[in-house]
Amino acid sequence: MDGADGVTVGVLGSYGGRNVGDEAILTALLDQVRAGRPDTRFVVFSRDPAHTRSVHPDVEVVGWEGVCREGISEPLRRLNVLVLGGGGILYDTEARRYLRLAGTAQGLGVPVFTYAVGAGPLTDETDCAYVRAVLSDAVEVTVRDEESKLVLEEAGVTRPVSVTADPALLLEPGDRGRALLRAEAVPRRGRLVGMSVREPGHAAEHLDEEGYHQLLASMGDFLVQRLDAHIVFISMERGDIRHAHAVASRMAAADHCTVLHRDHGPQEVLDIVAQLDLAVGMRLHFLVFAALAGIPLLPLPYAGKVFDFAQRIGAPALRGVVRETAGLLLAEVDRLWDERHARAADAAVRTAAMRLRAARTGERLLAYLDGAAAPGVRHAGTPVPASTAR
Repeated sequence: MDGADGVTVGVLGSYGGRNVGDEAILTALLDQVRAGRPDTRFVVFSRDPAHTRSVHPDVEVVGWEGVCREGISEPLRRLNVLVLGGGGILYDTEARRYLRLAGTAQGLGVPVFTYAVGAGPLTDETDCAYVRAVLSDAVEVTVRDEESKLVLEEAGVTRPVSVTADPALLLEPGDRGRALLRAEAVPRRGRLVGMSVREPGHAAEHLDEEGYHQLLASMGDFLVQRLDAHIVFISMERGDIRHAHAVASRMAAADHCTVLHRDHGPQEVLDIVAQLDLAVGMRLHFLVFAALAGIPLLPLPYAGKVFDFAQRIGAPALRGVVRETAGLLLAEVDRLWDERHARAADAAVRTAAMRLRAARTGERLLAYLDGAAAPGVRHAGTPVPASTAR
């Protein structure tokens, strides 16, 4: 340890990638651990150290991409535990990148705690082998949804896997949303409908770009006519902005749309979502924010994690985002609006239950840290026996 009164926790995830959902997870993780152990020191392993330092100036930040084993070993040796996650990081071609670093930590005698991760698709044998090796030796394995647990089991993980919930559920809406919308020249007349679109990317590589752009444009026109609404496109990654413009350009009522362009952090996006009357979205954490704000939401499931969240929150959970589903989606959003008051109480109860499950991940980590700080526990960096080192 670096001192007798605290522990040093490393945090490894898709941080610094400018994804609002991942940054929300990091914020919630840091806040919960600090609330339970204010003396905890953090080392965040970031894809963009400068960005992470600007957002979290009170933590140590280490860049890890493209760094050799010897270069990354020094900050790893100072840790009492490496937190792997949260967020969706265990999927084909990407899992090995994170797990290679986690395996290096284990080889140095640093325990790994898997924190509400998302997994899948996971079929590549190289990635599956890393998953089996690293997670078999982790002090705890927690995932954020049932599908992730199933993916890990199918990859060959035989140890117990606990299902909690996404750490971002622990955030709380604030009151800055109205001012943030005003700064982006969003008119405050009639109803506001938020829409979240995404690029196809690794996690949604089977999306038909032209098809889902047209589908969402049709939905946008329907909402403008049905609710006399203004559509606000809220991007969770910078790349989403281009696809938001593509959808808006296909709308007959494009003059009833605003694409937000400013670089908003997770708390600001949550505050903006709290100003909406309805949310329709593809991005998981956009939907999480709508649930936290008590906003009626219609998920557009492009992946299992979105479908799983829709089921858990009691929202409509149609499969797929393809042009052929337009009629079903329009009927669902129509029904959702008509039943919004009746659904609100059920959604609030479900969200509260999910928040409790999300809190359990941090509680388990805090319990582990209490043990790591106890007298007689080995200091971080003590090498594991040669027979078990990687």
